[in-house]
This record gives sequence, structure tokens and C-alpha cells, in this order.
Amino acid sequence: MEMTEVMDIDRNKIAALVAAYEEEAEATGWYAPEIAFGLAYEHVKAGQTILDVGIGTGLGSRLFREVGLRVHGMDIAQDMLDACRFKGITDIVRHDLTIVPYPFPTESMDHAVCVGVLDFFSDLFTIIAEIGRILKKNGIFVFAFGDRGDDENAAYSVGPEYTKTGKWVTMYRHSNPQIKRWLAEAGFVCLRWLPFTVYMDREKTRPHPAVVYLAKKRGEGE
Repeated sequence: MEMTEVMDIDRNKIAALVAAYEEEAEATGWYAPEIAFGLAYEHVKAGQTILDVGIGTGLGSRLFREVGLRVHGMDIAQDMLDACRFKGITDIVRHDLTIVPYPFPTESMDHAVCVGVLDFFSDLFTIIAEIGRILKKNGIFVFAFGDRGDDENAAYSVGPEYTKTGKWVTMYRHSNPQIKRWLAEAGFVCLRWLPFTVYMDREKTRPHPAVVYLAKKRGEGE
């Protein structure tokens, strides 16, 4: 774990990174941040804290921040953290999601959001359980990833033309029964889920099913 430091950054470079990242999200129909906010809105209020897990450029928590929640974030990529700092998000930590515990005290956050990284993990239970540790009782966790049908394998390969890295990447989609089981085992109640379609390409010729889940950490006696 490495705390991000306040440092000089190439503001033009970071501005270009933010613009490219967010323009790509818009072009491919990645509306998970808006859907997540819509599902969670009635459960949150100004002044509360929200942890953005895999914060990226801060897209997933932007609307929560605009209505007055205090955003905390973590990400493994330094350029993403620089992008957050460029936007004025300073409560950020550099940390690998595969390493637990995460650098936040037990029951220290009101809510959590995660809309950009869960597709890279085959088993989400460790992440969900760790978020459960960090959230206060009755806290909301809203998250998104690729949806998995009954006849589909969990793992699938994404080519370099879509990853923009020059490499093939293995990603994962998760089924509704599996997610509900992981949530229950981690102390959450699944409140709602909403499927939507995102596209692998800007031309919108390769639709990819996705889903946003809203869960609540159980309170006393639940």
C-alpha cells in the first residue's frame, strides 16, 4: 500500500487522459456510473462518505460528489490517481485490490461504489467481503460488471483492438445466483439489480451485457 503524495503533475497530460477516458466511456455506452447513482440515490445523503473502489478518473463517484458526499478512493494506477487529484479528489490511496486488508478501518465508510474493475476478477467474494468490513451497518454498496448468462463461461478474452494495450486480456462475467450468494455470505442484502448494454466498440456493433447491483450491509438484528 502506498499513500499518494501531493506532487506536481503534467496538467496538460492528465487533462488529455481524463478527456480520452471519459470520451471512450460515452462512445461505448458505459452508463454504469449514472445507473449506479440512480439506484443508490435514495439511500445516500450529503455529508456522508463513499469509497470508490478502483476509482479510475473518478467517473463512478462523480454524481455522488456533486450531491455532497465525501469521496474516498483507491486505485493501483498512479496516472488514475493523478487524474483524480487533477479533479480535486484528494482522499485517495494507491492500493492493489488483490491485497487485503484494504487500508481503511473497519466500519469507517458510509457507502461504496465500484463500476470499473470487477470484470478483471474471477472471484469477487474477497472484494465484497472486504467492502463489507469497511462499510458501516446499513451502508450501500453499488457495483457493476459484465453480466453472465446461464450458458456462458465466466472467462472470456478481449482482443487488443478493444483493450487499447496491444495485448489480449482475460476478463470475467458473473451470474446473478453467484453474486447473490457472495453478497449473502459477506453480510449483504441484495436490494436491486439492473441489466444494461454496453458496447465493445465505438461503432456499437458488438453489444456486451452488463449489470449494476445495489446491496445493503445488514444492520443489527438482520
